[in-house]
Amino acid sequence: MLNNNPQFSEIAAVDLGSNSFRLQLAKVVDDHLIFHDSMRELVRLGAGLSEDKTLNKETQKRAIECLKRFGERLRGLPPQAVRAVATNTFRVAKNAPELLKAAEEALGFPIEIIAGREEARMIFVGVSHGLPKAEHKRLVIDIGGGSTEFIIGEGLDPIHMESLYMGCVSYSLKFFPDGKITEAAFEKARISAAAEIQSISKTFNSKHWQEAVASSGTARSLGEVLRLNNMTNGEVTAEGLRQLKQVLIKAKDVKKIELNGLSTDRASVISGGLAIMLAIFDELGIKQLTVANSALREGVLYELLGRMQHQDTRKVTVNSFMRRYHVDKDQVKRVQTLAIKLLNSAKHLLSMDIEIAKQYLTWASMLHEIGISIAHSGYHKHSAYIVENADMPGFSKMEQEALGFLVRAQRRSLTKLPMHSMSQDHRLLVMILRLAVLFHRNRQEITSPELNLSWSKSGFGLDVEKSWLSENPLTKAELIAEVNFWKDININLDIA
Repeated sequence: MLNNNPQFSEIAAVDLGSNSFRLQLAKVVDDHLIFHDSMRELVRLGAGLSEDKTLNKETQKRAIECLKRFGERLRGLPPQAVRAVATNTFRVAKNAPELLKAAEEALGFPIEIIAGREEARMIFVGVSHGLPKAEHKRLVIDIGGGSTEFIIGEGLDPIHMESLYMGCVSYSLKFFPDGKITEAAFEKARISAAAEIQSISKTFNSKHWQEAVASSGTARSLGEVLRLNNMTNGEVTAEGLRQLKQVLIKAKDVKKIELNGLSTDRASVISGGLAIMLAIFDELGIKQLTVANSALREGVLYELLGRMQHQDTRKVTVNSFMRRYHVDKDQVKRVQTLAIKLLNSAKHLLSMDIEIAKQYLTWASMLHEIGISIAHSGYHKHSAYIVENADMPGFSKMEQEALGFLVRAQRRSLTKLPMHSMSQDHRLLVMILRLAVLFHRNRQEITSPELNLSWSKSGFGLDVEKSWLSENPLTKAELIAEVNFWKDININLDIA
């Protein structure tokens, strides 16, 4: 979206999964990635969720200590060279905001909570880059600690994506408590997983792809155990999974499992993961699948590389939304131009990176009218709802929420919006977008007046040419109304 993306020789991805936290670093050489260092720690974040979806203190402490160690390894890297993403447990935990704040402080970098389908998309990107080029469609499966992602794609492009709330940690805790393994427990777990998968089987069954691939720790562990115990040659097969199931049932207890290649850490969650994999094979008609070495963290790194090379997925998404909702491109250009001009006049007190501020104003300008296709009345609310709730490839949940708030606040009353809980920076972005929309309400090519926006803790000041205002009484009336909108929330806007 911006033409001055920084270039870095080293970039890093942090994956905060429900079972393990992972750090992957890569050198950027001739616009390609060379993976050169990685760290993995078993945090079992999902196991710390209580019945009311609250993370206990002990698990939070374990997570923070891990992130402190990751933070030491990342020390010295610029913020734009590191991307940290959090998955299912952060999505469902009620006290995730509390943990997120402490986690960011420990890591030293921002952490994004990503939606299930966005996780699926980046998994496919990571897996596809690590596989030989193919013309046929692939099914990629990723059984994580708290969720399982399904993606059908071709080449490097995902086509269908889904994320289901079932994972090796959550299923092991639910169906195999205290590590006890029985035939009945396996059947209950398999039926539960099958019921979830049936909702997507029409789209993801074997009629729609030619090759099945699995990623992440669960599939890798299953493949290794099957190979090292002579149940298969390394691939995952239905027959091999059934043999492994009988071995686990015979052991009766996680502590008594004796299998080559199965670590103590992985043994505690293998039953839940195996039950899910068996259900996937049955419901989607899979006969065998291969295991990929890459997963979400590699996808995150390729996303970062794309942004450095001006191939930002977010730009593609925003342009797609503009086409889908028939946005007036000329109006977008008017609003965007004035918004960036106002930002430049007030940037000296900005705390956030100026390029990030420009990105948000650019995206907001491009999307602020997408709700008009639903209804003109209250279109800003419709626009915000779409931005906040639609699948937007490339955007994290937090980015969508921040962008949705900006779009929702573009016009009319501010009294129902949590403006006082927002940072000074975000208030400035709201003010800028509102003024850019206000001055171009007539949707005509006009010569804008000379504007200068200033701001401080006490409020905002806007300098406008007096002669221009006298010639544009409608805009003058709108500005007077705008002063009152801000006055209603005890923030000053002085027009000079």
